[in-house]
Amino acid sequence: MELALHGRRALVTGASSGLGLGCAQALAAEGAQVTLLARTADRLAAAAATIPTPTHTLVGDLSDLAAIPALVAAADQLMGGIDIVIVNAGGPIAGTFASLEFEQYEAALRLNLLSGVALCQAALPGMRSRGWGRVVAITSTSAREPIGNLMLSNTARAGFTAFLKTVATEVAPDGVTVNTLQPGLHVTDRSTSLYGDTSNLAATVPTRTLGDAGDFGRIAAFLCSDSARYVTGVSIPVDGGALRGLQ
Repeated sequence: MELALHGRRALVTGASSGLGLGCAQALAAEGAQVTLLARTADRLAAAAATIPTPTHTLVGDLSDLAAIPALVAAADQLMGGIDIVIVNAGGPIAGTFASLEFEQYEAALRLNLLSGVALCQAALPGMRSRGWGRVVAITSTSAREPIGNLMLSNTARAGFTAFLKTVATEVAPDGVTVNTLQPGLHVTDRSTSLYGDTSNLAATVPTRTLGDAGDFGRIAAFLCSDSARYVTGVSIPVDGGALRGLQ
């Protein structure tokens, strides 16, 4: 399928590995110009080397909310505009109600909710003025079905999902779509950090496999295409059928 992404300009955050890098690779393969944003220059350089087309990189920490407008402005300058934003940030630490301190909620909300709000505030005005734009946020199935021992993720991801659903209705008349992808278990550093040895996790998924970042990226790329212009305000689980709810 031709996704008509040639010449589109995409900012991908959390792009040095995992699902963020998978999205960047998929968008670049469809002809988009891509800027990768992550915290570490060396990892960014290694990630950019996996993309055969010219790729920009920016070093930045999304938990530093005050820095986000400048990072978006820098990406805008590098590419001559921003048409697509893939919102992705590392997950917060594991923990339960009993084990977590109040300050840890603040940090999680800053990274997994407020940083996304700041990215949208910085990037959406340009998209709206041009009459075309795509925001795809990577959250978690925990926003739909809370996961034990992931209190912070459950809380922050659900709040961000509500924000995105509301924004989607406001910007839709301007040709901008806003959608959420909710990954389940994938082969990523995040899964390894949470579960250690992931070799037995596939047995818990109906497909009996863990997700692949490349496949995930191609789903994101489709949501950024013209063919998906009538899809907005939705949250799509990408989890091998692990969620049990009807919605």
